Amino acid sequence: MKRKSASKPRQRKLANAASPKTPPPQASVPFPIVGIGASAGGLDALEHFLSHVPTGSGMAFVIVQHLDPTHKGIMPELLQRTTGMKVMQVKDRTKVRPDHVYVIPPNKDMSILHGVLHLLAPAAPRGLRLPIDFFLCSLAEDQQERSIGVILSGMGSDGTMGLRAIKEKAGVVLVQEPATAKFDGMPRSAIDAGLADIVAPVDELPGRIIAYLQRTPLIAKPEIALEDRTQSAMDKAIILLRARTGHDFSLYKKSTIYRRIERRMGIHQIARIADYVRYLRENSQELDLLFKELLIGVTSFFRDPAAWEHLREQVLPALIAARSPGRALRAWVPGCSTGEEAYSLAIVFREAIEQVEAEGRYTLQIFATDLDRDAIDKARQGVYPDNIAAGVSPGRLSRFFSKEEHLYRVRKEIRETVIFAPQNLIMDPPFTKLDILSCRNLLIYLAPEMQKKLLPLFHYSLNPGGILFLGNAEAVGSFTDQFAPISTKSRIFRRIESTSRPEPRDFPPAFASITRPETDVRDVSKAPPSLQTLADELVLQRYAPPAVLVNDKGDIFYVSGRTGKYLEPAAGKANWNIFAMAREGLRLELAGAFRQALGQSGCVTLHGLKVGTNGTEQCVDVTVQRLDDPGPLQGLVMIVFIDVAAPVAAEAPLRSPKPHAPIAALEQELLRVRAEARATREEMQTSQEELRSANEELQSTNEELQSTNEELTTSKEEMQSMNEELQTLNAELQVKVDELSRASSDMKNLLESTDIATLFLDKDLRVRRFTTQATKIIKLIPGDVGRPITDLVSDLNYPTLAADVHDVLRTLVATEKPVATCDGRWFTVRIMPYRTLDDRIDGVVITFADITAAKTLEAKLRDKQAAMEDRAAGGSGKTAKRKTGKSSQADALARKRIKNRADRSPGSGRT
Repeated sequence: MKRKSASKPRQRKLANAASPKTPPPQASVPFPIVGIGASAGGLDALEHFLSHVPTGSGMAFVIVQHLDPTHKGIMPELLQRTTGMKVMQVKDRTKVRPDHVYVIPPNKDMSILHGVLHLLAPAAPRGLRLPIDFFLCSLAEDQQERSIGVILSGMGSDGTMGLRAIKEKAGVVLVQEPATAKFDGMPRSAIDAGLADIVAPVDELPGRIIAYLQRTPLIAKPEIALEDRTQSAMDKAIILLRARTGHDFSLYKKSTIYRRIERRMGIHQIARIADYVRYLRENSQELDLLFKELLIGVTSFFRDPAAWEHLREQVLPALIAARSPGRALRAWVPGCSTGEEAYSLAIVFREAIEQVEAEGRYTLQIFATDLDRDAIDKARQGVYPDNIAAGVSPGRLSRFFSKEEHLYRVRKEIRETVIFAPQNLIMDPPFTKLDILSCRNLLIYLAPEMQKKLLPLFHYSLNPGGILFLGNAEAVGSFTDQFAPISTKSRIFRRIESTSRPEPRDFPPAFASITRPETDVRDVSKAPPSLQTLADELVLQRYAPPAVLVNDKGDIFYVSGRTGKYLEPAAGKANWNIFAMAREGLRLELAGAFRQALGQSGCVTLHGLKVGTNGTEQCVDVTVQRLDDPGPLQGLVMIVFIDVAAPVAAEAPLRSPKPHAPIAALEQELLRVRAEARATREEMQTSQEELRSANEELQSTNEELQSTNEELTTSKEEMQSMNEELQTLNAELQVKVDELSRASSDMKNLLESTDIATLFLDKDLRVRRFTTQATKIIKLIPGDVGRPITDLVSDLNYPTLAADVHDVLRTLVATEKPVATCDGRWFTVRIMPYRTLDDRIDGVVITFADITAAKTLEAKLRDKQAAMEDRAAGGSGKTAKRKTGKSSQADALARKRIKNRADRSPGSGRT
């Protein structure tokens, strides 16, 4: 990195935050993708989070929730109101774009590959789904160190496993402050697991993400050489860590240390590494946090399941068959973190024992060590969150774990097989005489020179034929002469003896300090040997037969005495195999006896073999025996050579004298005691059978109770899942209720402002709703809702109201007519059908428009018109009286005028 960029960091776009090499964006995905997990009650937290994301942030947000698989979600519509970004529900193969929010659909699992979202049918049954873990693990694999995980309000522990994957890839983890969360289960699980980098209220989380991304990374690729000043600052940080913790990280991979330090600098918004070193000196707590970061305590049960299955089905049964019953097998798990790998090994060993149905008692003693004392304390407790169900089969959960609330506890019989202890693999002495050594995903964080020191140390720790179990990204490198592959794909190797001269091993300093004083004492103390020691050495030199100690392949480990008459070096490259060095007359017979001795217990003796030695023949008895006694020589083969002369006839044995009487009495007593012992043994066997039968009955009862407990646990988990889904649905319904309340208020204000009396009736003419103005026409009170309109007192002179309503419901044609009241008021009554949103008739709406003023004015105008007609009719009447013949016409005209006035009077119902 250039010095200019280190001293004057520029503010760049968030899309370029992950590429420090050049100013333009340089990344496979040129913008950050933030995975957000929330569960029940998470709607409010999501709304607050998105409302605080600034416009044009350049980030994409993928939201994963626990949703009811049968309910059509409206989460995108609800979240769209709080943010200017486009919110959409994910469809299969949706490409992620910046300034977009993506919401998982119901009844789906979701993953991401190269920035494209993929939907999958959920594999787990209802109540056991972990969609947040599934997506966050996928996000960590896809985005690597650029991955960002956020956990908001929710119940359970879903998301914790996904955050572990993000931490392993050096991503950043943000968690909502549990005190501000409606449900603190998920946030508290992430914090208790030690995975949270930033814990803050939900309103502050978007700003913390932006501040983290705006920092220019220290390096983009591990192979970029740092300038001297930056390298010096890194070394100082390692020195401060060593002074604080006592552990030296100088042999860790530089790229790992750089990424972890860079991440801590981004969290604290420190631009220069020199400033961060100063911050480390002033804050011891930050040193502890950086120490935790470098430990990378990421593990899980049965990681790489195919490798564990191969270990259980093939490797362990073969290892058990090669070991004698009654001897405990020893295993070591360095870098065990919180103990998942050690317990996985114990479970797999227990299953392998049952698989082979081995006779005798086989036990496994596991030593699990780690630098992190806090992780060791958690491992000793054997308590894990319920999301381990994603990696542990239901059968193993029910058999080897006990369910406790939202946790699983490893059962006592498994915990007792594992001994946890803090240990520095680089500095402390190793465990020895091991049958299994499981060191998975630890070597990848160490420098190559450290790996070259540890692999010979592992070879020294293992017994001949012992198993080395490595991670899927690890190998034995150039040490193929010490470890032979059993399964290259599963990274399982067997310890072999090198035929070449072994190189001196570089033991840890603490181990050397233990062994060196003993050597010094032996060298310094020059005490004269005793007479017994000198005599024993003389006997061994002159009278003990020559012998060799070989392994199961015939490679010579040790030579005792002079074996030149029986063995000679083979021509060509030095070969220390006994079959290549055996002289003529010995080779074929020795090979057959050797194979026979490996397949049985006891000695195999060859008599009178004639071995050619310097042109002469020598008769030799050869004894071949496999060493089965527990100890460092177990599994090796001892071959003894004894020179013999020509066979001679054996002398007849002397006749034994007649036994005396006391001896006969003792023999009788011995027979009696043997009979009593036999009877006692039979009684004990009968008692054992009875106890075994009772134990089987108790086991059967226990299994039934356990099955009932499992069913109750499953029901509880399903109820919890349904509760989470109902919480989410309740939140959505609450939003809809609020919207309906606002719409109802708007409608009420609208009806009140029009000052029109309105009455809503259902199909049976029952009152559904009415306005305040309607109570001035019909005697309505709130208790009248649901009563037929015909049962209510009304001021209207409208006896055909019910008939008109029925006609409107039948013809769906609105009607309108003026109707008078008893007190002289007039209303225009309009009856219309009530049509629902789904185009269904569900009653009528009656409106009453006051036209009293118009009717009064109309009456006055008609009265004036009548008066004018009367005056005009009065003048013409006088002339008519003179004409007697026209009097009858005037009378008829008057009668007609009176009739028309009567028709226009109030209450006639005509216009």
